Amino acid sequence: MSFVCIVDDDASVRSGVGNLLKAVGYTTMTFSSGEEFLASPEIDDALCVLLDIRMRGMQGLDVQRQLNAEHRAIPVVFMSAHGDGETVERAMQHGAVSFLRKPFAEEVLLDSIELAIGRKNGER
Repeated sequence: MSFVCIVDDDASVRSGVGNLLKAVGYTTMTFSSGEEFLASPEIDDALCVLLDIRMRGMQGLDVQRQLNAEHRAIPVVFMSAHGDGETVERAMQHGAVSFLRKPFAEEVLLDSIELAIGRKNGER
């Protein structure tokens, strides 16, 4: 089974985004930290990962670097209320599909997920 993974240290974000995605038909898995996500045996079944930039412990950019270092082809969609220009640029340079500023519109999130899944499936 394939999942959209949500990695955010804020339980209300994990719950809200998870409920929205379930309502439109996605199966989700949520993680409260980058370390928890990277250690999950289900990581190889991820369609994409919605990843917060600033979290306790491992930061979002660090998780992205680890995924790249391990050659894991999991498209990343960043979410953050703290996205300065330099952070957004670094995320995109390292292969992020998109960078969403919290709060974001449901349609923008769903479009980003579709784009990420398309990238995972080899679409451009």
